Amino acid sequence: MNDSNPEHPFVIDSHQHVWDLARAPYAWPTAEQPEIFRTIEHGEIAPTLQRLGIGGTVLVQANDSDQDTDLMLEVAARVPQILGVVGYVPLHDPQTAAARLSELRKNPAIVGIRNLIHDRSDPEWLLRDDVSEGISLIADAGLPLDIPAETPAHLEQIDAIAARHPELTLVIDHLGKPPIKGKSSESWNERINRVAQHPRVFAKISGLYPSVGNLTQWTPEDLRPFTDHAVSAFGAARLMYGSDWPVSILAGGYDAVWNGITHVLSGLSHKEQSSILSGTATEVYGLNRAIGAGNVETPSH
Repeated sequence: MNDSNPEHPFVIDSHQHVWDLARAPYAWPTAEQPEIFRTIEHGEIAPTLQRLGIGGTVLVQANDSDQDTDLMLEVAARVPQILGVVGYVPLHDPQTAAARLSELRKNPAIVGIRNLIHDRSDPEWLLRDDVSEGISLIADAGLPLDIPAETPAHLEQIDAIAARHPELTLVIDHLGKPPIKGKSSESWNERINRVAQHPRVFAKISGLYPSVGNLTQWTPEDLRPFTDHAVSAFGAARLMYGSDWPVSILAGGYDAVWNGITHVLSGLSHKEQSSILSGTATEVYGLNRAIGAGNVETPSH
């Protein structure tokens, strides 16, 4: 599956971004990431997706603002291959969140909600009472909540949230940032095992970059211990592929990430690979409507 994927006729990339630096107050990227410190449009990656046989994508918020979500919805309305949008409502402000959520749910492109918890000054922001009330709104709406867990503490908080909101579907972005090329994976392994015990917690095989050093200095075998452990803990039916593009430009580009992930998944059964490459995202984000709308074509090879 290094150049195309005829054995998987429809692949979904569950984690992509677009942004317009003039539209929203993005805290990141900055001038320190010149490759992506610019307006990012979906058209830039579209030829690569076509070439690799990736038929649909999910856009994920990159800024805690209405402007960023509105931008994604505008792009999704123009691009049939965008199957859904994971947008933003302020979980810490339940009244505002409820009003915005009511508005967003009128648009069928909205398939999930996310907040950039790693940008919060309060390390236990997710566990606050006001945030818990906001999370309840998401659960009541039947939408999944993406969580960009970047620390072991975040994984512990996901464990607590899953217990507090058993009806909520949670999606851990980037496998909770395992220590790729780091010192020890024991802490990550233990916390992943714990959160995986909650049946409504899912995870994305995405954003798997070295935790130390140059982001381009990695090989598929550096990823394998973490993807193998994730498959063991969650099962393929609760994992989904995501490129994290355009952030993945910093780690070698879309092709490098795609080839690396499909390489480490190649030993799984066809059913398991299909779950990770399309089935799980379809289930979690309710993408059958978009896929079945008749305006999304499976790329030919």
